[in-house]
Order: sequence, then structure tokens, then C-alpha cells
Amino acid sequence: MKNYIKENSDRFLSELFELLRIPSVSSMADHKGDMQKAADKYVQLLLEAGADRASVYKTKGHPVVFGEKILDKSLPTILVYAHYDVQPADPIEKWTTPPFEPQIRDGAIYARGANDDKGQGFMHVKALEYLIKTNQLKCNVKFIIDGEEEIGSPSLAEWAAGNKELLSCDDILVSDTTMIDEKIPSLNVGMRGLTYMEVEVTGPNKDLHSGHYGGAILNPINTLCSMIDKLIDKDGRISIEGFYDDVVELSEQERKMLGMAPFDIEEYKKFLDIDEVSGEAGYTTMERTGIRPCLDVNGIWGGYTGEGAKTVIPSKAYAKISMRLVPNQDNKKIAGLFQSHFMKLAPKGVKVKVTSHHGGQGFLCPISSKVYKSASRAITEVYGIEPVPNRGGGSIPVLADLQQILEANPLLMGFGLERDVIHSPNESYLLSQFYKGIESIALFYKYYTE
Repeated sequence: MKNYIKENSDRFLSELFELLRIPSVSSMADHKGDMQKAADKYVQLLLEAGADRASVYKTKGHPVVFGEKILDKSLPTILVYAHYDVQPADPIEKWTTPPFEPQIRDGAIYARGANDDKGQGFMHVKALEYLIKTNQLKCNVKFIIDGEEEIGSPSLAEWAAGNKELLSCDDILVSDTTMIDEKIPSLNVGMRGLTYMEVEVTGPNKDLHSGHYGGAILNPINTLCSMIDKLIDKDGRISIEGFYDDVVELSEQERKMLGMAPFDIEEYKKFLDIDEVSGEAGYTTMERTGIRPCLDVNGIWGGYTGEGAKTVIPSKAYAKISMRLVPNQDNKKIAGLFQSHFMKLAPKGVKVKVTSHHGGQGFLCPISSKVYKSASRAITEVYGIEPVPNRGGGSIPVLADLQQILEANPLLMGFGLERDVIHSPNESYLLSQFYKGIESIALFYKYYTE
């Protein structure tokens, strides 16, 4: 396998760079044509790798790509999930090199989507190519490449439910996450769910002079900040009534097992350039981001934000607020609880509007499962150390939908690192991780079919 990667590395990078040059930003209408172009490119890659068939399918939103290599319907089937859409590149000025012109610097690929998720999804295509060309594939493989993951996959669950037979599988394999460290590989056995809200606070019917009206009426921005401040108490717990009703408390043994993952709090703070961590009292940093829910303001705006000064009391203020949820918490229920609670926080003198955006459930994959054990053996062979089971703080809402629709467990076998700064300027992906990823995925199929 190593020889195959070495002999074909230039071609692999050339093909990947073609995919990375397509600005497939799902959240921006101007890139609708690029979404189709990226989907078509994935079809080409799958067919060239040896898939029996690959096609672009329409959904209510952006298209989805499906491909498969079926050896025998009686053999086990792995469904690979990846996504071809990417985050916006803003702020452009923060990029060292153009976001959609991939470059290699210091042993890493720099481009939007280099890690999340074009680079990691591409590894699966190349692993399939190797297994087919060397006649080592011993099971069926299907691919579903999502075009809307970065906006919550609003169309994929419905499409999957309508194509359940097409997608039927035994397990789901995903590389859209990170591992703890190159020297401390890990497997992600679960992720948090998500509820995403937008709030609007309206005071006067127009912007007003802050000298003429300041101190006499409620300022929507001041009011919004005060309301947000009441959402989390002094112990770091979310104050929404009923929020924790469905949260499953882990046993001491389970917490101890998750705590086996090495974690250096001082390195963590140094990496983030902060003096102290914070969060829900009684839990470690790793627990706060893996097994506990959280609430964060993702954006807040209103009034005058241009150059210089403008003494104004704004008519409106806005905020976007997300809540990461743990398994058993229902994202729609939480959205309802948030809306009810936030409306009650509003004082007289303002009007409040709450809008629910996308959301999804969390999920877990048992470490006793065949898919976990196979991935663990593969990574152990490549990295020389057994991976640690880990639970991710992020969310891929559609994986919970696929788990329920297809009755198959998703396992996240990710090769990204925190240094790759996905979603931020200068996103990157180490070449060493890229190559080890291809090798590990190929070995996964070996052990999965033994």
C-alpha cells in the first residue's frame, strides 16, 4: 500500500487540487453552479477509481452524489459518508494564499476544504481505487457525498428515506472529524446534536438620537445582551427550563474511560492563547466538549458598526445562538424550550422574534461493534499505537438521521488535527495524515472482512 501511494502521490494531489479549486460554498446562492461542478467531479473520481456506477441525484436543495462497487449482494456493505460543500472563505484577507488555489507549505495542503471535507473524503476514493486495482476488495462499498453538510443537510434525510434500499448497508464509515494527535490517534464514537436559533429584539420603530432618547427607552442591543447573559448561570449551566431533562448522566466508570484520552490543559490554553478555561462546574474540559451540552452566541449585531462614531439607539438588535446537544436530547424539543424561555426573558418595552434554523440529533457507536474494532486494528497497524475512543463536540446532524433510517452505526475515522483550523482562514491538512488516512482506510476493509 505504501508503495502504491508513493508511486501515485503526484496524481493523487493533482486530482485533489482540481476538486479543491471548485468553490462549492453551499451557503451562498452565487455558488450554485460550483455545487453542480463539484458533484460532477466526484462522480468522475468515483468512476475512475473503479465504481460500478456513480451519479448525481437531485434533492430539494443541492445535489447529492451516490456511487457504489458491488461485488456480491450477500457480502457485507460499507456506506461511506462525506461532503463536497465547504464553508465560506471569509475573511479573505486573513489567508496567506488564495483559499481556492491549493498550495503545499511546510508539509501541508492549504486550501478551503483541504481537510473539511474534500481532503478526507478523497482518501476514501483513493483507498477504493487501490483495493480494486490490487483485487483486495472483499466487501461492497457505497458512497454518499452530501452537498449540504455545512448548512445542516436540510435535504439529505428526506432523500435518504426515499432511497433507503439504494443506501442499504451494514455500517457507515465517515472521515469528517479530527483525531487527538498524530502520536495519540483516536476514533470518534459519537457526536453532539445541534439546535441553531436566531433572535431579533425590536425597540423603537426607527433608529434614534442617543442624546435625545438615551436613558428614556430600552436600547435593543443592551436588552439583547442582558437577555443572553441570563441564558447561562454562574455555574456554567444553561438556565432554560427543562433543558437537561433528557441528558443521560454517565457513570463514573464511563467518565473514567473517556478520561483515558491524553489531554494537556496547559498546551490547550497555549494553543488558544487564553489564560483560563471555563464551562459547566464539575466537569473536565474534555467532558464539557464531548458529553455535556452547551450554548454559544455565534454572532451578534445591530446599530452602527461603520468607521468613526454615530450616536444612535438602534431600532433592532440580532443574535445567532447555537446549542450543542448530547444523545437523547431532541433538537426540535430544545428549540421549543429555547423559544419559550427567551420570550419570557424579554422586558416590557421591546418585542422579540425567535426563529429556528437547522438542527439535528447526536449519536453513539458502540466500541464493541465490528466497525469500531476493524478501524481500531487498522489505525494501530499504521500508527503503531492503539487509538483511544473519543466523543466529539461537533455535530454532523445527518449522521443520526442515517443511523435511524438505515439502522446502521456511523463511525468517525477522522485524520484531521486541531492545527488544521477548519472553518477558519488558512485551513490545512498535513500530507502525512492524508497518506496515513488512505493506508488506514484500505486496512479497515481488510480487517472488516476477515
